[in-house]
Amino acid sequence: MIVIPKKLYDELERRGLDVSSFIIDLLVKALNLDPDVAAESHLELSLRYLEEGKTLVDKDPVQASEKLYKAAEEAVKAITIHLGLKSILESVEKRGRWTVTELEKAVIKISEKLGRWFISAWDSAWALHVWGFHEAKFDDEDVRERLPDVEKIVLEAQSLIKKDKL
Repeated sequence: MIVIPKKLYDELERRGLDVSSFIIDLLVKALNLDPDVAAESHLELSLRYLEEGKTLVDKDPVQASEKLYKAAEEAVKAITIHLGLKSILESVEKRGRWTVTELEKAVIKISEKLGRWFISAWDSAWALHVWGFHEAKFDDEDVRERLPDVEKIVLEAQSLIKKDKL
């Protein structure tokens, strides 16, 4: 277990940064790790968020929405790194973090390789983020309806990254 001082944790959250994802990116950069390690780390985080989101759908649709969105977001990062989408990764490097701009550009590039279903699935994840989490307008039925799209993104990331490891 890693302990992060509350002041640092609160500051990361205040800036809208996912603490786990931010730490992954920092460690990969600081240790000059192989991109495969970065992709696998984001994938692992994605799988964790997917499972957490699934367990929360009936209990807390607001938190389920955010966990499922985070699962999709981390899967997009993993696929982007895995595919070596250079222009996007350079933009992330320049900004020092992922923003909605890079995520959206990544989704478009990924959909060019995997198919238009990817954009539609991402739009479901985005709806969870905005309407399910920020606006808290989605109930368990709304979240459950979008869960398969998020799961498809995550499982596709897992399939791509694991397939190329064999």
